[in-house]
Amino acid sequence: MKKLGILFILCTIISCGSVQKYNRQRLAKIAPEKLRQDVDYTYRKLKELHPNLFWYIAEKDLTKKFDSLKMSITDSLSPVDFYFKLQPVVADIKEGHLAVRIPGKRYSNKEIRGMKNKKGLFTRLDYYVENQKLYVKNNKDSIENILPGTEILSINGVPVENYMKKYRKLMTSDGFNTTFYPYYLKDGFFNYYSAEIGFLDSAKVETKYDDVIKTVNLTRESKSEADKEKDKAQKKGNTEKRTNDYVAATDSYNRSFTYLDGDSTIAYIKVKSFSKSYSNRFYEETFQKIKDKKATHLVIDVRENYGGSLSEITNLYSYLAKEPFTLVNKPEMTSKYSPLKTNYFKKSNPLVFVIKAIMSPVIFTRQLLVGIKGADGKAYYRMKQSKETKPRETAFHGKVYVLINGGSFSASSIITSKLKNDQRAVLVGEETGGANDGTVAGFYSYQSLPNSKLQLPIGVLFIQPNITFTGTKKGVTPNVEILNTLESTLNKQDLQLEWVKTEIQKEKSGN
Repeated sequence: MKKLGILFILCTIISCGSVQKYNRQRLAKIAPEKLRQDVDYTYRKLKELHPNLFWYIAEKDLTKKFDSLKMSITDSLSPVDFYFKLQPVVADIKEGHLAVRIPGKRYSNKEIRGMKNKKGLFTRLDYYVENQKLYVKNNKDSIENILPGTEILSINGVPVENYMKKYRKLMTSDGFNTTFYPYYLKDGFFNYYSAEIGFLDSAKVETKYDDVIKTVNLTRESKSEADKEKDKAQKKGNTEKRTNDYVAATDSYNRSFTYLDGDSTIAYIKVKSFSKSYSNRFYEETFQKIKDKKATHLVIDVRENYGGSLSEITNLYSYLAKEPFTLVNKPEMTSKYSPLKTNYFKKSNPLVFVIKAIMSPVIFTRQLLVGIKGADGKAYYRMKQSKETKPRETAFHGKVYVLINGGSFSASSIITSKLKNDQRAVLVGEETGGANDGTVAGFYSYQSLPNSKLQLPIGVLFIQPNITFTGTKKGVTPNVEILNTLESTLNKQDLQLEWVKTEIQKEKSGN
């Protein structure tokens, strides 16, 4: 125990020192020739590891962009400033999972504990983005009496429009669809802002509502004892919280199930994220209930679901399939040795490092065996999801509607693409933010640029649903397009779900 205590103290000291070192380094100026070396390193590693780098951009065009970036670097820059020059070029590759990590300020454990005792500054409001403008969608705490529908014009004197243009250049969807950006901007705007500006204790915000402009002062309030007790209660687990994958940070569930009618014939499943946590139990219990009630229709809602586990969507599909299926094709890699380049020891404190070192022979052997060479000479990755899967005994055989929008990304796009291809569901809503024909993700090789130390995670698996490809280089398009608007959102009207409910009633009445 004494040795473990000493090890813990050493880890704490090392951690504090690394935080201070990192914060000094993120603002230190780096010579232009060193930054140009990092540009070359970035492009070289992308070509080495990314299995479909030139899907949405020609090699000559991407090479030109990297060359132009190098020529533009004539002065010394900090890693933060360099990030804002490098990431827009990486975003032009148009792979939504591929992005340089913004080098935000890090905080000590003491600072983090202090923040936990304070409420959020901007995150206590919910937002909506339309036409590159930022609106307040919800203000459940009635902060400064800001009403839903209020536009945020500026923060501390800087127009929000400036930040919108700046941050928009940093992000990309998969391919050429544009529906993803409003959702990612509303969720990511203040992540970018805090990473760039730092966590503020207060901010002067200029707002506009009904053409009336006023300035409000937001402050990071301390949590009351009641708030702290609520936080403790939220962290306590129970069977329902585990099965529905409770998220304390948002006081909500990743999964939920209900019926949309009084006689339990229209089942409704909402999945906010395919996190995999306790998902087997959720789907097993849910589809047994649906079968027991003899429901005739099922609505699955994956709007604003940014994706997650291939294992979970394979399991979900097994409750919808009428015959054996293969969810995805065998993922392609640049080399069968790519699984060995995944930075196994990344983010390991001394204790974890020792444990990983002991396990490393087993892990490395497994990673070596999962890479295979195909008959076409390409390298592929063995995974369970690319094998045939049988439907579940409690699989639902009735009519399925799936709600999608621009926030449906990654795994959400894979399962909806498969459902549409197999004509197993009617997709309603908006084109997805993720591509119809696949994506590059799976697991990552974490690259640290040698001079700026910027982090670049590169997905090493090219994952495609087992479908007939459209070749559109866009998202999954709905069978029935219905778009929600700012007005309908503020009025709490769900136009997409309402259409589905109306359509089902027509089917039931025989119209």
